[in-house]
Amino acid sequence: MIRLERLTKLYHMGDLEVPALRGIDLEVGDGEFIAIMGPSGSGKSTLMNLIGCLDQPTAGRYILDDVDVSGLTEDELAWIRNRKIGFVFQSFNLIPRATALHNVEMPLIYAGENQKRRDKALAALASVGLQERAQHMPSELSGGQQQRVAIARALVTDPSILLADEPTGNLDSESSLEIMRLLAELNQQGRTIVLITHEPDIARFAHRIVRLRDGLVVSDQPQAIAAGATETAP
Repeated sequence: MIRLERLTKLYHMGDLEVPALRGIDLEVGDGEFIAIMGPSGSGKSTLMNLIGCLDQPTAGRYILDDVDVSGLTEDELAWIRNRKIGFVFQSFNLIPRATALHNVEMPLIYAGENQKRRDKALAALASVGLQERAQHMPSELSGGQQQRVAIARALVTDPSILLADEPTGNLDSESSLEIMRLLAELNQQGRTIVLITHEPDIARFAHRIVRLRDGLVVSDQPQAIAAGATETAP
């Protein structure tokens, strides 16, 4: 599904070239759950942005579902982001004055989809156990519930890939476990998940851990699934 070949990314700061990625080779198969780890400045966020088609590489190839997306137009990249990839961020990024239901509807609104939009959003909320909170505002939800709404929003277009950037970074331990069990359940249903985290306990839910340092992959190792990772989220 995802194949990166010698992927590099340079940023220009005046006359200086700052290499964020120095030649990444990585494959992620259909239905895998991988965690990307590394110290600050290792290239984790840059790599996530490239995989999510939010940015383009300086050199190298990015093959997604047998299509080289490295040279696609902005419109083509936007279509991929809206249809193939769901994003979950640390800060939830919910609209404060919109209900949970309306927040989940937003990707469908941007895509110009009107048919059964409400039904799809309600189904996405039901998939994360929040159908009864559909009319609540974000301020009326706990941090864990807000992140579940964000996951429902990511799921509403039925993407095959979920990109989760520090999804538990703003949550307490109990809520973090709840969210990771939910992601593990979604992975068991067939979704590919790419997770960025700096927390070893969170990374243990993944099938593989890819470690970055100075813009390079320094290890890529399979691991046993964490105890309790296969349990259904409460």
